[in-house]
Amino acid sequence: MKNNILSVLLPALFAIFLAGSINAQITTSAISGVVVDVNDEPLPAANIIATHLPTGTVYGISTRADGRYTLPNLRIGGPYEIIVTFIGFESQSVTDVFLTLGKTSEFNFVLAEDVQALGEVVVTSNADINPGRTGAATSIENATLTKIPTISRSAGDIYKLSPSADGNSFAGRNDQYNNFSLDGSIFNNPFGLDAATPGGQSNAQPISLDAIDQITVSLAPYDVTQSGFTGASVNAVTKSGTNNFTGTVFSYYRNQDLTGSEVSGNSIFVPDLTQLQTGFSVGGPIIENKLFFFLNFEAERREDLGSNFVAGGQGASGSNVSRVLASDLETVSSLLASEFGYQTGPYEGFLRNTDSNKGLLKLDWNVNRDHTVTATFNFLDAYRDLNANPDAIGRRGPDAVTLQFANSGYRINNDIYSAIVEVKSIFGNKYSNKFQAGYTFFDDSRDPFSDPFPVLN
Repeated sequence: MKNNILSVLLPALFAIFLAGSINAQITTSAISGVVVDVNDEPLPAANIIATHLPTGTVYGISTRADGRYTLPNLRIGGPYEIIVTFIGFESQSVTDVFLTLGKTSEFNFVLAEDVQALGEVVVTSNADINPGRTGAATSIENATLTKIPTISRSAGDIYKLSPSADGNSFAGRNDQYNNFSLDGSIFNNPFGLDAATPGGQSNAQPISLDAIDQITVSLAPYDVTQSGFTGASVNAVTKSGTNNFTGTVFSYYRNQDLTGSEVSGNSIFVPDLTQLQTGFSVGGPIIENKLFFFLNFEAERREDLGSNFVAGGQGASGSNVSRVLASDLETVSSLLASEFGYQTGPYEGFLRNTDSNKGLLKLDWNVNRDHTVTATFNFLDAYRDLNANPDAIGRRGPDAVTLQFANSGYRINNDIYSAIVEVKSIFGNKYSNKFQAGYTFFDDSRDPFSDPFPVLN
């Protein structure tokens, strides 16, 4: 009976483990290669030590019987120093190594016997030929992120570096079929409209660009750990603290005065606009070489004119005058107020707000040489004020023939709270494991300004 139960449970447990593992997302890098002597004979049990110099994180492994090694679950970026040692042989090292998200960099070593003085040995790798790649992919490192111009501070401007990209669309596929992840946590838009990432309904970015370290865009990876998409898999990994305290502060402001007012010599109407984006980030050690933190916060405040059109009537002129008369609008507004106690709000000159706050806290703990733990928490609190949909149930405007009252609009609310813990482990020179546990809460709601009265045009 006992054997029968085990024969049922073991395949089921294996299936559960496999199902969980194939949905994991890439958050790390790896190195691999072979260590041989001058006669091209493999050196088993040679020691490979990789040190992430900014944090002092040390990773170690030994070569297998065939002289080959694989060191997975490494922090992205660098610089790294890699040292290879073997008893009776001269040690070798390579410095200024920078690792890319989702890539396995190859470093091969040839060790000479320690019987005579040797000159300097330089080991180089060809970044253009990477046998560790599993398909068409574009890697965007932090140095590139800081150079690419972006007015909206949107990651979508960065994705365009992928040759097949058009904003958030890849290889001609609708952007709703992409899979976005942040530090291994799935970050898709569950509403299914507008932007493909959470917060798109409120015109907000789910995370500040200042918090992102590297991005990888994979189109057709031959890798079971990347799944759940038919467009592209976009993996982003956030920055981490190091042994040095670092920080940034930024602020961007613009208004309608920075917008052109003429087209081909003809004056055009320039609506009111005010936009302010500001934020900061700071990172450093809590315990040197052991525990690190990274903190980021960004806020955006924007005001747009709710309607570019004004009501017709005495004294009204210009290309933005609607055929709807101000006298008719005032009559309707007065009637609703006196008969029902309902306030319609103004019909011109009113403003719509788009506000957001976003933040991230990340902790990295070097437990020992074989185990590291990363915990990330991020949030988005955003809303966007909109007019009633201009095309729903007929014509709603505001345009040259139809006008809305301010209280005919509504507010979109996007609130996101996400947390993920990742444990990376190395067991000997054959096995490694990455465990992730995460929770994401996404509240997407609407608040009509007319509540409890119906929308009026």
